[in-house]
Amino acid sequence: MLSILRIVTALLFFEHGTSRLFGFPSPLPTPALFTLYWFAGAIEFAGGALVALGLFTRSAAFIMSGQMAFAYFMRHAPTDFFPILNRGDGAILYCFIFLYIVFAGAGPWSLDAWLKARRDSGAQAKRLERQTGAHGT
Repeated sequence: MLSILRIVTALLFFEHGTSRLFGFPSPLPTPALFTLYWFAGAIEFAGGALVALGLFTRSAAFIMSGQMAFAYFMRHAPTDFFPILNRGDGAILYCFIFLYIVFAGAGPWSLDAWLKARRDSGAQAKRLERQTGAHGT
């Protein structure tokens, strides 16, 4: 379930990035290069892709969680205290789901898990090789 939560949330976030940077699927105006909205779109696009694939998941999720906290306090909180009135409930949910992923990790269906398993099997093979080589067999 962790992998499914990660993938679905990241793909929804990725969609925000493609809309902001490329006008697809929602035709948003493309922000000027290196503006706050451009950086938001870049984080949504790149971070969403990384987290969906499960690559560098904890680092990307940490940045994305921070972006959503920043977005909430800069854009939503000043208009009203209650999230339902300031329309910031989505930012809060993204913030805490990504914060959860920072601590929980990517889950079993991820490139992070695949790379770790590959590293572990390589290390195990080297240990075995040293043990058998040391005994002269």
